[in-house]
Amino acid sequence: MELLWELRAYRPWNAQEARDREELLRRLERGEELYSRENSDAHLTASAWVVSPNRKQVLMAYHNLYHSWAWLGGHADGERDLLGVAMREVREESGLSVVRPVSAEIFSLEILTVDGHEKHRQYVSSHLHLNVTYLLEADPSLPIRCKADENSKVGWFSPEDAVAASTEPWFQERIYRKLNEKLRGFSV
Repeated sequence: MELLWELRAYRPWNAQEARDREELLRRLERGEELYSRENSDAHLTASAWVVSPNRKQVLMAYHNLYHSWAWLGGHADGERDLLGVAMREVREESGLSVVRPVSAEIFSLEILTVDGHEKHRQYVSSHLHLNVTYLLEADPSLPIRCKADENSKVGWFSPEDAVAASTEPWFQERIYRKLNEKLRGFSV
């Protein structure tokens, strides 16, 4: 389904999602190219809240750039299937061989600020990640591994410990707690 239609149908969870949805719709409706990093001020990303089948564990990676435990995900880089992007990024960043969507629908929306930083010895200016999050499921007994150029550890946490493991207060309060609250609505 086209992202514009998905966003129009999406029912925001809170004021943050309502405002971020408005901004995503505004940018898409005016025809901004958001699917590639060619738009250096804002582009689409897809993230995943990866949970165990019993919903008692969440997969996190220790992100080298932010020096914090974080969800998994990445840039659309031209791909228009953001669920596919989220699933690909989880496989790449965690080494998981099998991951599946709990639902194909958008789980959460966020506009994330990214401070200027160095990547591959090139300076990347501060910009926005227009992020769509999906709820994915994986078996914690499957092997995992880090992706050395992006993260240095990957591990399973209880939902509460996943929030506490992050060293980014805004993500703790505005994103990860929200994702856990929303998770309670998805029964096993």
